[in-house]
Amino acid sequence: QAGRQAAPRPAFELIGHRGARGLLPENTLPGFARALALGVTVLELDVGVSKDGRVVVSHHQSLNPDVTRDARGNWLLADGPALITLTLGELRSYDVGRINPRRKSYARRFKKQQPIDRTAMPTLDEVITLWRHFGRKDVRLDIEIKGRPDRPEETLEPALFAAKVVQVLRRSATLPHAAIQSYDWRTLAHVRRLAPELETICLTAQQSWLDNVQRDRPGPSPWTNGLDVEDFAGSVPKLVKRAGCNTWSVHWRELDAAQVAEAQALGLKVLVWTVNGKAEMERFVKLGVDGIVSDYP
Repeated sequence: QAGRQAAPRPAFELIGHRGARGLLPENTLPGFARALALGVTVLELDVGVSKDGRVVVSHHQSLNPDVTRDARGNWLLADGPALITLTLGELRSYDVGRINPRRKSYARRFKKQQPIDRTAMPTLDEVITLWRHFGRKDVRLDIEIKGRPDRPEETLEPALFAAKVVQVLRRSATLPHAAIQSYDWRTLAHVRRLAPELETICLTAQQSWLDNVQRDRPGPSPWTNGLDVEDFAGSVPKLVKRAGCNTWSVHWRELDAAQVAEAQALGLKVLVWTVNGKAEMERFVKLGVDGIVSDYP
């Protein structure tokens, strides 16, 4: 329907990673508000599901000790309970508005992040309300559905998880203004069946801490919905195209000019994450990527 069509997309996507993580607490309403005020074209966020079925905004599928204090102000000493085991009310009793100084690696990376105490984990509905308040319907919401095939106990299985997110977007009339991304391409397949009008973004990483492509291993990766990159001569862009995504979002250390050209020749948009240095930003702009995901939009 014409009245529900999204605004034309800009030629280059400026994507605020978890809001504006380098500036304000990640995946929080203040962080998203700062990103919108800075002029991003895309808000990137991660979602999970609570015990009572609410779609909440969190990168981790359990309470994250990097950023989480309990109601008494005590830092979590290790990973907390899974989100799926806590109600929304229970999740809201935790403060996620400051970096734990004992988590030195994370604290060093974002030492200029401004804390905002008494900040609770938001719901996806609340982020949509904030987005609508800013009146920026030219800004897309890139929603990452978290979940790992190697850790199925952490959250809902892919079909149910996809249905929960699509339900929120449909109810709030934001389907034309959103895209769904995931490393678990089974989830993306479910999204396309439920809402074929939604853009889907295939995320890839081939790192020691996450490798969802799994090149040079026998058989398909459990992340890629039955597809094996070796069946596409090792080409990740061709794998993404076959998976049904129209956008490929790739770790910045893995992208070169040849891959950008190959992907765009296949009709794919190419996004690169997470790029935080000026020199790297300039390099990827020169390579002709379609967008950059950054903690410092």
